[in-house]
Amino acid sequence: MSFSINGKEFPQSPRAGQCLRTFLRELGHFGVKKGCDAGDCGACTVLLDNEPVHSCLIPAFRAEGHTITTIEGLAGNAAIHPMQQAFLDAQGFQCGFCTGGMILTCASLNQAQQRDLGAALKGNICRCTGYRAIEDALNGKTNIEDAAAGDAFGRSLGAPAGPQVVRGAARYTFDTAIEGLLHIKMLRSPHPHARIISIDKNDALAMPGVHAVLTHEDAPSRLFSTARHEKDWMDPDDTRVLDDVVRFVGQKVAAVVAESEAAAEEACRRLKVTYEILPHVVDPAAAIIEGAPVIHPGKTNHRIADAARNIAAETHGEYGDVAAALAASAVTYEGTFTTQRVQHAALETHGGLAFLDADGVLTVRSSTQVPFLTRRTLADLFNLPPEKVRVYCERVGGGFGGKQEMFVEDVLALAALKTGRPVKLELTREEQFVATSTRHPMRATVKAGADKNGKLTALQIDVLSNTGAYGNHAGPVLFHAVQECISVYDCPNKKVDAIAAYTNTVPAGAFRGYGLPQTLIAIEAAIDELARQLGINPFEMRRRNVVKPGDPMLTPPDSEYHDVIYGSYGLDQCLDLVERAMKADAAKPPLSDEWLIGDGIALTMIDTVPPAGHIADCFVSLRDDGGFDLTVGTAEFGNGTSTVHRQIAATALTTSVDQIRLQQSDTAHGGHDTGAYGSAGTFVAGLATKVAAENLAAAIKAFAATAMGTDAATTVLEKDHLVCGATRLSFAQIAHAARAQGKTLDGHGSSGGTPRSVAFNVQGFRVAVNKGSGEVKILKSVQAADAGRVANPMQCRGQVEGGVAQSLGATLYEELVIDEAGRMVNPRFRDYHLPSFADVPRTEVFFADTYDTIGPMGAKSMSESPYNPVAAAMGNAIASATGIRFTSTPFKPDRLFPALKDKFGS
Repeated sequence: MSFSINGKEFPQSPRAGQCLRTFLRELGHFGVKKGCDAGDCGACTVLLDNEPVHSCLIPAFRAEGHTITTIEGLAGNAAIHPMQQAFLDAQGFQCGFCTGGMILTCASLNQAQQRDLGAALKGNICRCTGYRAIEDALNGKTNIEDAAAGDAFGRSLGAPAGPQVVRGAARYTFDTAIEGLLHIKMLRSPHPHARIISIDKNDALAMPGVHAVLTHEDAPSRLFSTARHEKDWMDPDDTRVLDDVVRFVGQKVAAVVAESEAAAEEACRRLKVTYEILPHVVDPAAAIIEGAPVIHPGKTNHRIADAARNIAAETHGEYGDVAAALAASAVTYEGTFTTQRVQHAALETHGGLAFLDADGVLTVRSSTQVPFLTRRTLADLFNLPPEKVRVYCERVGGGFGGKQEMFVEDVLALAALKTGRPVKLELTREEQFVATSTRHPMRATVKAGADKNGKLTALQIDVLSNTGAYGNHAGPVLFHAVQECISVYDCPNKKVDAIAAYTNTVPAGAFRGYGLPQTLIAIEAAIDELARQLGINPFEMRRRNVVKPGDPMLTPPDSEYHDVIYGSYGLDQCLDLVERAMKADAAKPPLSDEWLIGDGIALTMIDTVPPAGHIADCFVSLRDDGGFDLTVGTAEFGNGTSTVHRQIAATALTTSVDQIRLQQSDTAHGGHDTGAYGSAGTFVAGLATKVAAENLAAAIKAFAATAMGTDAATTVLEKDHLVCGATRLSFAQIAHAARAQGKTLDGHGSSGGTPRSVAFNVQGFRVAVNKGSGEVKILKSVQAADAGRVANPMQCRGQVEGGVAQSLGATLYEELVIDEAGRMVNPRFRDYHLPSFADVPRTEVFFADTYDTIGPMGAKSMSESPYNPVAAAMGNAIASATGIRFTSTPFKPDRLFPALKDKFGS
């Protein structure tokens, strides 16, 4: 057989049953990505005779005789295709994993298709951008700008990897070929709770190509948490690499290591497992009552709050007297709200490669947000010196908190150490759903009171969180969920009761917003309901009650960490900006009387860094050519830190960003980095970059002053040069002079993540609700953000737009459904509605004019917080339109319809 791919002929023949996607990747066309293997996401899009197709659905042999174009070949002999250039100019990507497929689809559109992008792009999913920048690319809009030397910070500069991303040349976890690679497939539990009595490996091991079958007998007995935090005490040690007790459907039972994925899958089917079925519980309320099946019996010294009662974590406290304050209030509100499981749905699934290098170092190439914390745990689990473990990542295809976990690296390490061969484990999309983590489902009951003037008298919240079978992130998410949602309001009487319960379901974990979206929907509804009873405008109600600089940010019980301060305060500006935008163009849209129109808002405050320390090291050095090498530990997964690090360093060194060569996310580079999570990528690691660059600038000036016999105080850096009196030296000249003396000029910077600041966001929606069907149309979406001094306006706006889009999915339709037997009903994209282009409105984004006194060059993070107020604002908008307070997300039409029918009739 022969295949024409990007203008070249390939004589290779595909394997029987092989799809075109895997065939193309085996030939080195790594721009063709794996996102779902079901034709649902479009990451594998190629052009077949110039028509876009999902290559995961095309049998490879059917492509013979046709012209195949991958993203690498789109430009032909030209340097770059016009559509690739358009995406580069508009920066129509964030993590970039979907971008190759998206560009190929866009490049194939005719004029008629471009007039209906919702239909034209329905087969290509982007989880990061919110689609606005993709539309900009199709409209030929340029969103990037240039910056002169020393003027990079605050500019809309493009991502350093942008040219590689649009060409399909950026390398993600599996975009490499390793000789002698073995493949791992996991046998997973069909039961929600069972003890493994025996595993018969004989038939599996007898298969040709099978090298090992690894079970709990081969794995370390040590308990750990898959959650990765700087401080291990934040999470319970309740997990084993492979366990003899399974606690949810989908848990790892055994790992088969074979020459091919097909052989490993068949060997998994041949394993014979004898289980003792144990009683299970899937409802968190039932799990914590007396007599419920105990999920982690005997684990009394592993940082579990109460293993006998299935309580992973809990917190309780009160300031003042809430009951008395409620009794004396002019108005009160009480309501119970529930939020559902949501999957991160990063288009690159969890996975990695592991091998022993020539020096015997266990090397793991992984799709992770936390390479340094993963290395630390692997070293502990396998009794290896830290210097004998290396963890690194290339570009990561989305994270959203889901990759602040260690779900695959432990099995990869075990297999590499046992076989001595390089190994690969790449989760399927279904495994990503059933076997990794989700957002914590929560039930939140709020009680609130206010006096006749609209001043809050009492705020109480009672939360029950479902952490699933394991407690990864159970405590920190729970504590975070009940903190800023009420500490943003100045109220003399507050009470918190919160429990995270174990159940026999897929574990919940870190997810963008980290608990706040689940509780904000209750708190912000209470504020609106009190305002409605008092006849006070919702904006005004919040102005009368939000904390202001000088007010304490209080949540009971009192925390031992008191390092959160107002580095900048822009909440008042955010309220004003959203109110002004919502009033503009308020004409009634041309809709029939079936549609009910209403406005809603919600606000949020978030601490920009987790408590108890978040560490980052940075190194920067002057190269012989006058450029700079910048080494940071943070990973790039669409969060934009790669761009911001270069902007910070270039500004401090009065150079341009193209002179900054970036190395990142590799434990072999030295230093330490806690990781890109908790809104810390810019705020903590960026500060380390600033310190390192400033230290290098001082070293350059000191060296030049000594060499020239002048005062360093009179020496300045200016536009890629050092100016000392009448003498002007280029950075290259200084580097050569230092080299002649046997010196290198470099700087180190570190940051410990304290003190911490706060960021603010306000979201506004205008919606129309069809009283006959329950359909919700978004007529207007506005968000204002206090991000301090905005490091990169284009990029920061993209974070807001993407956060709103992702949160709208969770607000309106995304939901993982688990039945009474603990089985996930919809573990695939086709049955799990991700927002597509047609689903996402354009959100107007405004930034408060503030300067954070703590963050680097006045900046603070804006990665998590845009997600947080969306569901709450939508709930308030729907209530405004219908006069009905809906209390369970997602706000699907079938959820809304019964109450609408009761009120308005058929």
